[in-house]
Amino acid sequence: MATLEIKDLHVSVATDDGAKEILKGVDLTVRAGETHAIMGPNGSGKSTLSYAVAGHPKYEVTGGSVTLDGEDVLEMSVDERARAGLFLAMQYPVEVPGVSMSNFLRTAATAVRGEAPKLRTWVKEVKESMKELEIDPAFAERSVNEGFSGGEKKRHEILQLALLNPKIAILDETDSGLDVDALRVVSEGVNRFRASGESGVLLITHYTRILRHITPDFVHVFAGGRIVESGGSELADQLEAGGYVKYTGSPEAAGV
Repeated sequence: MATLEIKDLHVSVATDDGAKEILKGVDLTVRAGETHAIMGPNGSGKSTLSYAVAGHPKYEVTGGSVTLDGEDVLEMSVDERARAGLFLAMQYPVEVPGVSMSNFLRTAATAVRGEAPKLRTWVKEVKESMKELEIDPAFAERSVNEGFSGGEKKRHEILQLALLNPKIAILDETDSGLDVDALRVVSEGVNRFRASGESGVLLITHYTRILRHITPDFVHVFAGGRIVESGGSELADQLEAGGYVKYTGSPEAAGV
């Protein structure tokens, strides 16, 4: 059973005024079969957590540890983390001009699986996943995310999730910029992924609307660079009703 364990994680980012600490001691364990939702106001450090775990060079880990199945994630390069079973769906997926989606997906699958998937079965696998996500087959030959709408980019992130089948999926504000239909399709894709119970999901979001489609086992409130409260799915309903003022002290700090 896959386990991502984060202990006392401290992360800083460089600014014009010197290093600024963003994460101030995060403790979190995500196991296979579990879905954890992290909620919190803007600037609380939610996305910093996702990028630090994934290995973004902008974020410097100054303390603590991150392990995946007992292996030290922080000692791994970005591609080693992906091959080990970590996946990050970004809030703002980047465009990769000149690289087709089909080539990108097969190259990524080859790296993660350790060998190139057999072409005949791979084509079938991709087509089935694209159909489930209501993606036009023509997108397979378009450059990665180039000219895609926000919803199209997010659907393709979930397409990658389905095909790469990681141990732990970190979804950073996947619901951002989605209309009602795209939110439904993306959520259904995430639910199919987690249905096997063999992977864990860490879902970062501001709002409860995606949690109406993807029911979390645990909800954590992020404020001031750390987790300040944890509970079940009912905690998300409390946040919807009362906002983050309880944790930040003021409506302005809560981003409302």
